[in-house]
Parts: sequence; structure tokens; C-alpha cells
Amino acid sequence: MSRAPKILLLDSNALIHRSYHALPPLTTPKGEQVNAVFGFANALLKAIKDEKPDYVVACFDVGRETFRNKIFAGYKAHRQETDEALTLQIPRVWEIVEVLNIPLFAQKGVEADDLVGSLSKIATKQGIQAVIVTGDNDALQLVNDSVSVYSLRRGVTDTLTYHRDGVYEKMGVYPEQIVDYKALAGDSSDNIPGAPGIGPKTAVELLTKYHDLDSIYTHLDELKERTGQILRDNKAQVYMSQELGQIKCD
Repeated sequence: MSRAPKILLLDSNALIHRSYHALPPLTTPKGEQVNAVFGFANALLKAIKDEKPDYVVACFDVGRETFRNKIFAGYKAHRQETDEALTLQIPRVWEIVEVLNIPLFAQKGVEADDLVGSLSKIATKQGIQAVIVTGDNDALQLVNDSVSVYSLRRGVTDTLTYHRDGVYEKMGVYPEQIVDYKALAGDSSDNIPGAPGIGPKTAVELLTKYHDLDSIYTHLDELKERTGQILRDNKAQVYMSQELGQIKCD
């Protein structure tokens, strides 16, 4: 039986950051630091070898400001400025992508994973299996029957491919519940606040019983008094966190 065509969607900035922090500061004979470039290339070539795709696309961030900063000024505000040694390597990664004739997508106002999400939807409509290559767990919310996540775990060569059941084993919730999980528990890596006092364990318990955020709010009277009060008092912040955590797919 012939298989469906397959596309690799590279969350390039996530791969660059993972490579930079996972590898020692490798340099060329001229002294140019290239650990992020080397790691990106290794991750890309390994993913191509493992997945044998028909197509590859690379998505990049452009600047730090996105529509999410307009929703919440504190979004990613706690992150330090990117190391100059990393910033200087990004143009080299663009060169690799261009030399390999890989289409490059970048758009101001959104993040690379919003482009990845949008492309995964287009691929699904066209009957193409999408494999998202990333070092970031945000993409797990996109997993479905036609979308998987090829994730870098440690370094750049220890990888794991997540399908729906694998996401549940890792997170305790299914892919379609991850955005609501972030809305409740927050996400410290992106400075998404969530509901103060609602941790991962409680978020999983609530979503296991009520399935989604709207249903939880419909049944507040059934919850423990403290949990119900926290959710009542922080409803606007919770739904804002849901919006921040949702990857755009349009």
C-alpha cells in the first residue's frame, strides 16, 4: 500500500535555541561560534533520515513582539535578551535552509509555531501527514491523526516522536486539552499566568473529569470551595491565558 505524502515542518527557532544550549561553544578555524548552526543541521538531517519526508518547510520567528504581547504585556517578559553569540548564528541557519532549497516562512506579529500550526492545517486538508520538528513542547497541542511531533529531548540526537497517546502519557491530558491545561496551570516558560494556586495536578484532575475549560466553569459549584473560588476570581485571567497558549492555525 502506498503511504500518504509527508512534510517536515521545522520550528526553526526552537531547534536553534535547543542546539545552542545543548552543545558546547564549537567554533570554526576563524573563531566563529557555530554550535547552534551545527546542532540545527544535525537535527534536520537526522529528522530527514528518520522520517523520509516528501517535503520540508522551515519556519522562523521575526522579532520578539507578536499579537500575544498586545493581549498581555507580560508575555515572555521575564526572558533575558538573547545571547549575542546565538543571535549571530541565526543568519547562518538561514543560509543552510536556503542552500538546501527548503522553503522559508517568517511573518511579523506571529511566532514560528503559529506558522507551523497553520501549515499543519493546510497539509491535513491536502491529505499530507505533517511531522513537526521542534525542541519545544508547545507544539504537542497540534498532534492528531495526521500530525505528529518529532521532539528533541536531550541534546540534538536524542529524539522522540509523539502521537496522541504519547502526549497523554507525558502530560496527563490529550492534545486538544493542552491549551486549557495551560489556561489553568499557566506556563512559566512563556510567562502565561494561568490561575494562581491551580497547579498541574489539579489542572489534570479538572480536565479529566470535565474535559474542557468551558465545562469546568459550568460546574464550578461542584468543585472544592477553594478551587471554585480561585476560578471565579480569576476567570478573565484564565481565559486570557487560554488565548495566549493557543497556537494560531489560520
